[in-house]
Amino acid sequence: MNDSGIPDAEDLRKLVEEIAQAHIPFGMYGPAKYPPKGCPLMDVPQEYLAWFQAKGFPKGKLGRLMEQCLLLKGNGLDNLFDPFRKANGGRTKKNGRRRVWDFENE
Repeated sequence: MNDSGIPDAEDLRKLVEEIAQAHIPFGMYGPAKYPPKGCPLMDVPQEYLAWFQAKGFPKGKLGRLMEQCLLLKGNGLDNLFDPFRKANGGRTKKNGRRRVWDFENE
C-alpha cells in the first residue's frame, strides 16, 4: 500500500493470488460436492457470495477473502482470475448427471 492508503498493483496481485488459492471448506461448494478441497473461491458464483454478504461472512481470513472476491466480481473484474483458471485447466465445473437413454426395443 502506498502512503495515501490506496492499494497499488502489487497489493492487488497478491490479493487476487490469495483468492485464487483459497477453497470453500463447507456448504454446497465444499469438499463433499467438489472433492478434494472444495470449489476454488474464484469460481464460486457471485450470488452465493452475495448471500453471505446479507447473512454475514465467516470470521477470519476466509471471510475477508470472500468479501474481497465479491467486490471484484461485483465490479466486473472476474477476468482477473482467468490466468489462474487457465493454469488450473479451466473453470471448475460440477460433473453433471449422466443422461440415460432408454429406448424400447422395436
